[in-house]
Amino acid sequence: MAASYRKQRGGAPHGFFACEAAGLRWLRVPGGPPVVEVIEVADDHLDLVRLDPVTPTPAAAREFGARLAVLHDAGAPAFGSPPAGWSGDGFFGPLDQPWPMRSGGYASWGEFLAECRIEPLAEALGSPGPRSAGDSDLRRLADLLRSGALDDDDSPTRLHGDLWSGNVLWTPDGATLIDPAAHGGHRESDLAMLALFGLPELDAVLAGYQRVRPLRRGWRERVGLHQIYPVGMHAVLFGGGYRAQLDRLVAEALARS
Repeated sequence: MAASYRKQRGGAPHGFFACEAAGLRWLRVPGGPPVVEVIEVADDHLDLVRLDPVTPTPAAAREFGARLAVLHDAGAPAFGSPPAGWSGDGFFGPLDQPWPMRSGGYASWGEFLAECRIEPLAEALGSPGPRSAGDSDLRRLADLLRSGALDDDDSPTRLHGDLWSGNVLWTPDGATLIDPAAHGGHRESDLAMLALFGLPELDAVLAGYQRVRPLRRGWRERVGLHQIYPVGMHAVLFGGGYRAQLDRLVAEALARS
């Protein structure tokens, strides 16, 4: 029997581990990247197959990029849809402080992002505590997104949803996905998360991805737009310099629109 690893938290929000397990299962698609295997799920823990890390290589990174494109192309029922096997909102953030992540069923990415990510972010940042001039800019960005001005014709993508470098574990089987916030969204969001905290061999990952699914023109200029929600949640959860980074990203997104 494979060795196991237990994620555990007493008093976890209702459904927290069941939602993660559903996301992991949903991300396992033929030709996609390896995903850590679920052994058991309970209210206060999630047992997973233990993974053995290795050093990433350019070849493994290119393979990961190609497989990530296959995963994205597996699609989702709608923008904002939760993973199969789970209904209701999801979660975003660390195990000891998960934040509700709103689900929905939207035909357009802009409306989904406005109503399920940007407006909840503005509400969270409007809680008691220091405010900034960027608060009104978040509302302006939500209005812009809702108008459809930033939409394209890409269909809903099957997203990992929290694809920073710490959630990509390099193993002998390839770059393996862990700890998702899985939902239907825009493919550029996962790629922007990979860039946010510096994934090793990122250029090779992107080259492998584009061999399978070339990205729409101007995608590099939209990286900051797709980083607004994760950076904003870091501002909510951890404060510090993340608020200034968020304000800059929002201002840049509005300036380019």
